[in-house]
Amino acid sequence: MDPIRNPYSPGAGSPPPELVGRDGVLEQARILFGRARVKKPEKSMLLTGLRGVGKTVLLNEIERLARADSYRTIVIEAHEKKPLGPLVAPFLRSLLFDLDRIAGAGDKAKRGLRVLRSFLGALKVTYNDIAIGLDIDPEDGSADSGDLEIDLPNLFVAVAEAAEERNSAVAVFIDEIQYLSQKELGALIMAMHRVQQHQLPLVLMGAGLPILPGLAGESKSYAERLFSFPEIGALSEEDSAKALREPAQAAGVVFEAEALREVYQLTKGYPYFLQEWGYQSWNQASANVISFEVVKRASPTVVARLDQNFFRVRFDRLTPSEKRFLRAVAELGPGAHRTGDIADILKIKVTSLGPVRATLIKKGMVYSPAHGDMAFTVPLFDEFMLRAIPTLPQ
Repeated sequence: MDPIRNPYSPGAGSPPPELVGRDGVLEQARILFGRARVKKPEKSMLLTGLRGVGKTVLLNEIERLARADSYRTIVIEAHEKKPLGPLVAPFLRSLLFDLDRIAGAGDKAKRGLRVLRSFLGALKVTYNDIAIGLDIDPEDGSADSGDLEIDLPNLFVAVAEAAEERNSAVAVFIDEIQYLSQKELGALIMAMHRVQQHQLPLVLMGAGLPILPGLAGESKSYAERLFSFPEIGALSEEDSAKALREPAQAAGVVFEAEALREVYQLTKGYPYFLQEWGYQSWNQASANVISFEVVKRASPTVVARLDQNFFRVRFDRLTPSEKRFLRAVAELGPGAHRTGDIADILKIKVTSLGPVRATLIKKGMVYSPAHGDMAFTVPLFDEFMLRAIPTLPQ
C-alpha cells in the first residue's frame, strides 16, 4: 500500500495515530490542573516506565491539556551532562517576560525577574557555563546563595507568585528526569514542597525510568507525599488491537484479527513496537488487508530496524564488561532476575558485580524492581542481546 498514507508513526516521542489505554492518567492530570488553579492541594505527577512505553508521548499530550486550560508551560528534557539550573533558567526568563507584558497591577513579575537575575549570578559562580542577557538589578538575598536546594525553591515561589498575580498558572514538564543528580532532584522536590505550602499555581509533570520513585525517595523522604508516580506500562491485548486497527480502519484498510494477535505476541503490547510492526505491515501489504501472512513478512524488516536503531544505539555505549553482564541477564530469559543468578552465570562472586551494576543503572540500561533483582529498562532487550552476542563470552 501507499507508504505516504501510512498512518503509523514509530519514533522517539512521535504521537501515535490513536492514543489508547492512558485515559486514567490523562484524567488525573486534568484534575491536578483544575485543583491547582483553585488552590486545592493535589500531588504533582512523575510518570515512570520502561523505554518505548510512550511516556514522552503522554507527557506531550498532558502538556496540550495544560495549554488548553490556559496554563503557561515549560518543557525541558533533562540531560546527564547539563546541570538543572542552566537548563531551566532560559525558560523561566521567557515565562517571566511574558507575564511582565500582561497588563495589570502589581510587580510580582518584575520581582521574579530580579530573583532570576540573582539566581543566574549564583549559577555563574558555580557552573561558569551560562550567559543569559537579563538587564535588570538582582534581588539581593533571594536565590543567590549558590546552593540549589535553597535557591531553586525561592525562584519557583517567585515565578508562581508572578503567575498568580496575573491570574495565570504554570506547569513545568521535565522528561528523562532520572538524569538529574541527587542534589538537583532534591532541590526540585524542595521547590515543589515550598510551592505547595504556599498554595501557589505551579505544578510539575515529569517522566522517567522505573528507578525514579526510588531516586525521589532517597533524595527526600517526603517525596511520596508530594508526587504521584503513575506507572506507564505495556498496553493490554485489547488496547493494542485498538491502537493498530482503528488507524487502519480510518484509512479504509482491514487489520485482520489473527494479524493483530500475532503483533501482540511479538510486541508484548509495548507501544513503540506496535507502531513499528504496524508501519512495516502497512508497507508490506499489497491490498487493503493486513493479514497474518503480511505481518510475518514484515517481521524480519522490523527486527532489523529495531536492532539497528532502537537497540544498537544503546548497545554501542557499553563497555565489554557491561555487554557481558547484560548478556548474562539475557541468558536467564525475560523478566527480573536475582543478582546471585547473574553472578552464577558469569561464574564470579556477587560482590564483584557492584561496580558494573552501578554503571549500568546510571546509564539507564537496568533497574532494580525489587531488592536484589535486576531487569532491563528496554523491553525485549534480552532478545536483542541474544541476537547481538549469540554465545556468552567467557
